[in-house]
This record gives sequence, C-alpha cells and structure tokens, in this order.
Amino acid sequence: MAYPSRPPPAPPAPAAPPAQTMGSSNTVFNTETRFDLSYIKTPPGVIKIVVIVFNLIGFICIQSSAFWSNGRGVYFNIVAHLGLWFSAILLACYLFHVVERYHNIKWLKIEMIGYIVLVFLYLIASTIVVAFGAAAYSAAGFFGYLAMVLYGIDAFLKYKQLKAGEPAQGHKVVAKQTHVVTPPALP
Repeated sequence: MAYPSRPPPAPPAPAAPPAQTMGSSNTVFNTETRFDLSYIKTPPGVIKIVVIVFNLIGFICIQSSAFWSNGRGVYFNIVAHLGLWFSAILLACYLFHVVERYHNIKWLKIEMIGYIVLVFLYLIASTIVVAFGAAAYSAAGFFGYLAMVLYGIDAFLKYKQLKAGEPAQGHKVVAKQTHVVTPPALP
C-alpha cells in the first residue's frame, strides 16, 4: 500500500524588516542681542569669573611689590592682562549672547586655542616670578598657577564640546523619527 506523499511544507512568511530609526538635529539660535545672567551659573561661566579674579589678584600682587618694574614682574603682568582681557571680553560676549548671534564664527576653537596659549604663558610667567623669591612675587605665582589650571580645564571642556559637535551657545534640538517598512501583501 502506497502512502500518499505529503505536500511540502509552505515556505515561512517573510519576516518583517526591523524598524529603522532615523534622526536629525537642528540647532536653534536666537540672534537677538540680550543680556542674560544664566551663563554665569554654568561651569564655563564660573571658570571665567574665577580666572578673571585670579588675573586681577596676580596683577595686584606684582604691582604692590617693591620690585614691580622688574622684567619678571612686567612679563607676569602682561600675561595677567592678556588673560584678564581675553576672559572678560568672552564673558561679555556670552552674557550678551553675541556668541549666539554670530554663531558662524568658530568660538569654541578660538577659546580653546586661546586658553592653551594662556596655559603655557602662565606656566612660564608663574615659574619665573616664584623663582625670584619675593613674597609678593610668590603670591602672584600661586594665583598664576591656579589660573593656569583653570584655563587648562576650560580648554579641555571646549575640546569636548568641539568633539561632540555642540554649539558654543544655543540649543541643539534632536528629533528622532521611526520608519517602519511593511512587508508586501501575501497573494
């Protein structure tokens, strides 16, 4: 007796392709110049304020010394003034949202390079005034070293922001959309 052959099993239904997630990001800039104190509550804002204070204290220490006209003190004061003006102008630009208004300028790169230069200038300036041996020079060197460390930290923060593609000022809005591909209808 012959057994009827079984029909071959039906092929499995094609699996639905996985849902695809696609995203896009937009950066929103408010190009209106306005005064906003919220920046001084951020870590870069606090660093800028503290470093401005350290620059001023270092400058005052050198100027109050009997050796204020020594070449070492003059060099330290030049570095302190460079740091003071660079940081103060950038702080004002952030407080008045000039950075956001002119967002096409590479602000993060400018800040990072400026801070790296100031780190090396302060390393030299603080070392030569501490080596002089006067008490006021040693105090100025101490504040110079503190400013150097803070400039280095801020340069690192700017580097991280550059690598992450973040804007210097403004809001990055990320929108994700999920696209589902439906399989073709079965016959």
